[in-house]
Amino acid sequence: MIRRLLSVVAALLAVLCGPVAAVAENIVPAPRDYEKRNGVFTILTTTKITHYPELRSLAKYLAEYLPLSVREYNGEAGGDIVLRLNKNLADEEYRLTVAPEGIVVEGGAYGGAFNGVETLLQLLPAKVYSGGMPLPAMVGCCEVADAPRFAYRGFMLDVSRTWMTAGEVKRFISVLAHHKINKLHLHLTDDEGWRVEILSHPELAEVGGFRGGDSPVAAIYGKWGERYGGYYTQQELRDIVGYAAQRNIEIIPEIDLPGHSRDMARVMPEVLCDYAPSLSLSDGYDTRNVLCAAKEPNYALLKDILGEIASIFPSPYLHIGGDEVDFSQWMSCPDCKALMQAEGMAGGEELQAYFMGRVASMVEELGKVPCVWNEAVAGGRFTRTSQVYGWESIAAARTAAADGYPTVVMPGQSFYFDMRQSRREDGHIWAAIFDARQCYSFDFEEQGFTADEMRNVRGVEASFFSELYLSHRDMEPNYLYYMTYPRICSLSEVGWCGGSRSWGDFYGRLTAGHYSRLAAMGVGFRLFPPKVAYADGVLTASTDDRSRLYYTVVGEDEGTEHEYTGPIATDKPQLYAFRSRFGGAVSPEAGVDARFRMLQPKVTVTSSIPPSTKYPYTNAAAYDGRIAYSGRTCMNGDWILFTFEEPVRCRRMEIRTGYVQLPRNIFEQGYMEVSEDGETFRRVCDLENGIGAVDNPRHAIKAVRVVSTKDGNGAAFVTLQSPWVYPVL
Repeated sequence: MIRRLLSVVAALLAVLCGPVAAVAENIVPAPRDYEKRNGVFTILTTTKITHYPELRSLAKYLAEYLPLSVREYNGEAGGDIVLRLNKNLADEEYRLTVAPEGIVVEGGAYGGAFNGVETLLQLLPAKVYSGGMPLPAMVGCCEVADAPRFAYRGFMLDVSRTWMTAGEVKRFISVLAHHKINKLHLHLTDDEGWRVEILSHPELAEVGGFRGGDSPVAAIYGKWGERYGGYYTQQELRDIVGYAAQRNIEIIPEIDLPGHSRDMARVMPEVLCDYAPSLSLSDGYDTRNVLCAAKEPNYALLKDILGEIASIFPSPYLHIGGDEVDFSQWMSCPDCKALMQAEGMAGGEELQAYFMGRVASMVEELGKVPCVWNEAVAGGRFTRTSQVYGWESIAAARTAAADGYPTVVMPGQSFYFDMRQSRREDGHIWAAIFDARQCYSFDFEEQGFTADEMRNVRGVEASFFSELYLSHRDMEPNYLYYMTYPRICSLSEVGWCGGSRSWGDFYGRLTAGHYSRLAAMGVGFRLFPPKVAYADGVLTASTDDRSRLYYTVVGEDEGTEHEYTGPIATDKPQLYAFRSRFGGAVSPEAGVDARFRMLQPKVTVTSSIPPSTKYPYTNAAAYDGRIAYSGRTCMNGDWILFTFEEPVRCRRMEIRTGYVQLPRNIFEQGYMEVSEDGETFRRVCDLENGIGAVDNPRHAIKAVRVVSTKDGNGAAFVTLQSPWVYPVL
C-alpha cells in the first residue's frame, strides 16, 4: 500500500515538474526489440538490487549509479531490481523488463546482464551518470529483448605516443562501457614509448618509458627539453584489467613488433641489425626501429617479454603488431641477408613472415591467440589461427577475411578517430576527413563484403593513435574525447545493430537524449558545426541539437565571446565566427567562407640547410598541400627564409616547421623574425612546437625567417609547410 501511494505521488510530481525518465527511443546503441508498456516503476531509497551470486560485481557496479543496497537473490524479489542469468540466452544477449512491481535484467552470461544494466541506465534521467541521481525516480514500463550483431566491438587506445595515467585509462574505459564497447586494444609500445613494466628487463620501462631530457629516446610531439612519460606497473595493469572486466570490457595488449621498435632499440641497441648506419643527417641520432630478424637473443628477449604480458592480461588474445616494417634495414644487414639466403627467402615480406611466425608460436605456446595488423598476413603466409586487424583499407580487411583469417574490420577512412573531422580542424588527413556521420554510414554490404567473407568477420574496431594528443593536452574540451565522441556512439551502433540503420533516426536519438548523457558523464564531445548564412545584409546562425550559440568578432580582445540571440545586421560578415556549446561539448568554428580564407602570396623559400631532392623547398611555395623536407636535420643557427615577391599586408602570418597536424621534424627551439624591406629583421616571437606567428603587423611584410637555436630534432630532416597568411578583414 505504501509503495502504491508513493508511486502515485511520484506520478503526480512528474506531471507537475516534468518527466524524470528518459525517452526509451533515445537508447544508444538502438535495441533490437523494444516495446513500451503502460505504467511506471518507482525506484525508492528502500529499493534493493538483488542479484544471482555470479553477478555480485555487476550489482555493485549498478549501485555506483543508483544509491541502493545490494543483496543476493533468495527467490523473493518483489519491488526490487533483479539481476539474473538465463542459460537460454546467448552470452551477451539480455532481456530487460520494467513492470510496476519491479525490474528484471537477465543475461546469458555476465556480459549480457551488463548490457541490460547499461540499457536500464539509459531509461533513467541523465543525472544518473553524474553521481547525483535523486530518488525517488520513475522508469517507464517496457520490455527490451536485445543482442549484439558482433561479439567483437572494440577500440584501440595508443598510450605509447602520449602517456596516459592509469586513472585516465579507467575513465576512458568507463565511458566506453556505457556504449557497450567490449574490447579495449591497448597499444603499449611503439617508437616513442614503452609503457609496461617487464620485471625480467626493467630498463625497458624504467628508461624507455620516458623520452627527452636525459633519456636516450629523443623528445617528439612536444615537451621539448624535458623528461616526459611514464609506465604502468604490472599491478596497475592488473587493476585496470579488473576495472574493465567489471564493465564487460576485455583488454587486449599489444607489443608492436618487429618495426615500431625505436624506443626499445634506444634502450637496447643490441636488438638492431649489425651494420653501421649513416647518422650524419640526424646529428648522430640512430632512428632505426626494426628488430634484427637474424639474432637469436632477440627471440629469447621476446619470449621473456611476452611471457610476462600473458601473465598480466587474461584475454585469450595477444597482439604482436607486424605493421609498417622498414625492410631496408634488414636488406642492409649481413646477418639477415645470410638468413634469407639459407632459408631461400626472396624478399622482406618472407623474412617478416619468418620473424612473425616465430613470435606467433611463442604466443600460442602461452595459450594465447596471436593478433596482427593486416601487413603481417600479406601473401597468406601466416598461421590461420591468428586474428587479423584490417586497418590499411577496406580491401585489406576483405582480403584477410577472404583468406580465412578471423578479421577485425577497422579501415582508417572510417574508424581511425585521429583523423580530422573537417578541413579546418586538427587531426591527421592521410586516410580521410570524416565525422560521426561518415563513421555511422559504414555498411558491410555496400563495401562489397561477401557472405563468405562475413563468416570470418569478428567485428569492428576504431582507434585513436595519440601522436597529436601531446601537443593538444591543454585543449578544452579534452582532445581525446573531442576526437572520439560522438564517433564512438556511431561505432557502437555499427558493431551492435544488424539490418538497416538510419542516420536521421540515430542523430535524433543523439540530440534528443544522448548528448545530455554524455554531458552528465563529463565528456567534452564534438558538436556538429552551426549552419551560417548571409543574405541582404543579415547574418544568421542556427543549430538543430539543442546547443547554445556564441560568436566572436575579429578585432575584439581574443576570447571575447557573445551569446547569439538573433540575426546580426552587418556589411562585414567575415568578421564573425560562430560555435555552439552543450555542457562541456563544443563545435568547430563556422562562418562565411571569407572568414576563413587565406592568402597565397608568391614566395621564394631558401635556407642554410640544403633541401631534399625528393621534397624540395619549392613545395612549400606552392600552397597545394605538398610538404618540403630539408636534406638534413637542423643545427643551432640554421634558418629558413620566406621572401615574398611583393610586401604582404595581413592580420596574421604563421610559419610552420613540422607537419600541419602535429609538431614532428621541427625546429624544437628557435625564434621568428620579420622584415619590411627584406634586409633588416626584427624578432617577433619564440617558436612554439615549431611554429612562429605574428599578429596584426604594423607594416607589410617583405620577408619572414625562422631560426633554430638547438642542434638536432630526433630526425634526419626538417619538415616545412607553405606560409599561413590571413588577410585583413
